[in-house]
Amino acid sequence: MDYVGNLFRPPSEGRSMIIQTTVGCSHNQCTFCGAYKDKKFYVKDLALIKRDIDEASKYKGYFDKVFLADGDVLIMPTNTIIDIMTYIHKKCPWTERIGVYGNTKAILKKTPQELKELKDAGLLIVYHGIESGNKEVLRRIKKGAFPNKMLEASQKIINAGIELSQTVLLGLGGTELSEEHAVDTGKLLSEMSPDYASALTVMLLPYTELGQAAEKGTFQLPGKFGMLKELRLMIENMNMKRKCFFTSNHASNYLPIRAFLPKDKNTVLELIDAVVAKGDENILRPEYMRAL
Repeated sequence: MDYVGNLFRPPSEGRSMIIQTTVGCSHNQCTFCGAYKDKKFYVKDLALIKRDIDEASKYKGYFDKVFLADGDVLIMPTNTIIDIMTYIHKKCPWTERIGVYGNTKAILKKTPQELKELKDAGLLIVYHGIESGNKEVLRRIKKGAFPNKMLEASQKIINAGIELSQTVLLGLGGTELSEEHAVDTGKLLSEMSPDYASALTVMLLPYTELGQAAEKGTFQLPGKFGMLKELRLMIENMNMKRKCFFTSNHASNYLPIRAFLPKDKNTVLELIDAVVAKGDENILRPEYMRAL
């Protein structure tokens, strides 16, 4: 496989075949993210991508899902993405699902017809990292999109019949905007009502703008139980319009949770309340086990 640099994929794609079609992220300005700082974005040559798919075809029985990397595959021309997916199904006909990361800008550039064509060609899930529903937090982290555009993008994915998985980050507003971040993120997720939603916890990296701000003392993360209070506020404000599988069981999180919302909402809130009330850090995931 022709893999350039480190590859990143959603936790749910852990057993998927990874085919790198773009290198890096076309935005690559988020202050908290260090994933693609060592890469300059470009689209890989189609012949090279197809050679990787040829190699993947040798591993029948080892995967049934394919994830197209890197961070912004949907920025590619629609016909190119369809060509790649068609070739995957030709060479690996057992493939049941193809997934990608999609940022707001790239999604909004696609017409409803293009998204429907991508779905028909095999794109069955898009992972959309919104990070926060608070406009000021999004401005500070240089996300490049605000809630109204994120909502528009999510609706386009859902209307195309493609499953939508949203990712948000606990702690991203720091202690200053903790409550606003949690409440507005929960409300935005309610409006979006994705099929899946995951809350990860910010981990400060020294070579990112956010990490450097923390070192200077201009940004401060909430404490462990502060993160749980954010999680509670977020879930409290999530009034989902349809069934959503919600998780906060990523390795970065202090308290693993898996729930179907809205059915399990009260149970989850009661669990968080009980853990916070005890104030016992031994219940939480220890720092040495937390990771990106």
